[in-house]
Amino acid sequence: MNGRVDYLVTEEEINLTRGPSGLGFNIVGGTDQQHVSNDSGIYVSRIKENGAAALDGRLQEGDKILSVNGQDLKNLLHQDAVDLFRNAGYAVSLRVQHRLQEQNGPIGHRGEGEPSGVPIAMVLLPVFALTIVVAWAFMRYRQHL
Repeated sequence: MNGRVDYLVTEEEINLTRGPSGLGFNIVGGTDQQHVSNDSGIYVSRIKENGAAALDGRLQEGDKILSVNGQDLKNLLHQDAVDLFRNAGYAVSLRVQHRLQEQNGPIGHRGEGEPSGVPIAMVLLPVFALTIVVAWAFMRYRQHL
C-alpha cells in the first residue's frame, strides 16, 4: 500500500431557495484563508440542520463551491465570497464539486441499505438449539429427583 488516497470528483448544479436562516450552510476558504493547501477555493464547512441545504440533501460538508448564480468563486477573499452568497437573491444556483473517496475494498461490496455482517438466522439458530438442549437436560434431570 502506497498511502495514496484516490478520489472520484464529480460536479453538480444545485438550486436552493433561501429560507428563514439563509441558505443553511457555512463556508471556509478564500485567497486569504486557504482551507486546503494550495487551493484558495470556497468549501462547505457545515450544513445547518433544517436549513435549505439540509432539506435539499445534495450539498455535503467538504464540497467545493465553484460558482454562485454563474459567478466563478476563483481568487476571492473569504469576505467577498460571503458577500456574494448574502447578495445572491432568493433562488440560488450553485455549481458544486463533490470529492468522494474511492472504495478499495473487496469486490463483494454491499450497497447502502443492505445488511452487513452475519445474517441474524446464523446467530439465532445456534442459540435456539442450545436452549432446546438445556431445556431437555433440565427436564431429564428433574425426572430423576
